[in-house]
Amino acid sequence: MEYFGAFVVCGLICLAGQLIYDNTNLTPGHITSLFVVLGAFLDFFNLYDKLVEFGHAGALLPITSFGHSLMHSVMDGVAQQGLLGIPLGMLDLTAAGITSAIYFAFLAALIFKPKL
Repeated sequence: MEYFGAFVVCGLICLAGQLIYDNTNLTPGHITSLFVVLGAFLDFFNLYDKLVEFGHAGALLPITSFGHSLMHSVMDGVAQQGLLGIPLGMLDLTAAGITSAIYFAFLAALIFKPKL
């Protein structure tokens, strides 16, 4: 049943992204940003956690989970450090993902020749 929930949740998120891309003039960058904000918005109202309970990895895999992680980090940071916890907490849970994305992008740029 876990696989079914993961497939349904991730599939619906991807379907929503594809429908937005096909039916609007938004670029993939705009859609990615929209989904990060949507993940943070859903987490603010504790809806994304319910989605994770049902969809497991299917809810944690798409880009919406980055907004979810950012929001969790900020809320924990604010609870511990007050308003200073907003910028500090934002980077707490997401630092490993951001760092690995920069590192692997750098390695890919060294190995592969980009087409212009």
